[in-house]
Amino acid sequence: MVQLRDRVGLLGRPNRIERARRGDEAAWGEIYRDLAGPVTGYLAGLGVTDAEDIAGEVFLQVARDIHKFEGTESSFRSWVFVIAHRRAIDWRRAAQRRPPTADHEMPELAGGDVEAEAMELVDADQVIQLLDRLSDDQRDVIALRVIGDLSLEETAAVMGKTVGAVKALQHRAIRAMRDDLEHGEVTL
Repeated sequence: MVQLRDRVGLLGRPNRIERARRGDEAAWGEIYRDLAGPVTGYLAGLGVTDAEDIAGEVFLQVARDIHKFEGTESSFRSWVFVIAHRRAIDWRRAAQRRPPTADHEMPELAGGDVEAEAMELVDADQVIQLLDRLSDDQRDVIALRVIGDLSLEETAAVMGKTVGAVKALQHRAIRAMRDDLEHGEVTL
């Protein structure tokens, strides 16, 4: 019964995931509008310099694999962020193999109201500077929770960690950012 309810909307129409599986362009548009900003913001928050391009790759992968997706509409968002997380890891590995380039353009952060409020307090360079000082796992947790707007459970699923581990990483990341600000490592 739950699977049927998840596959059918309030008016007895298939939900947007089912519609997208059938090739409904309007459903794909809804999915992209809802998730493109948070996914791009998540990637940019991790320091991915070509976040928009990588986000495009994420949505191509979603389109290729949507027929494999099993779950509710609410778990779909987590599944998309799992793909984005894996693409970010691939990007990091590739970036480590590339020689550094001079003066690259700072990525724009995207992600909704949380970002707008944060940007009123600090500029993008300072946010990137704070995030760069964190471990990869801490940066991932903060980006998924704040930019991606995922719950603890969804973040744990994306990262393949327990909820307790995510809470600990989040706590340590926030403490590290606060210490950096208090000790003048990063100034606002």
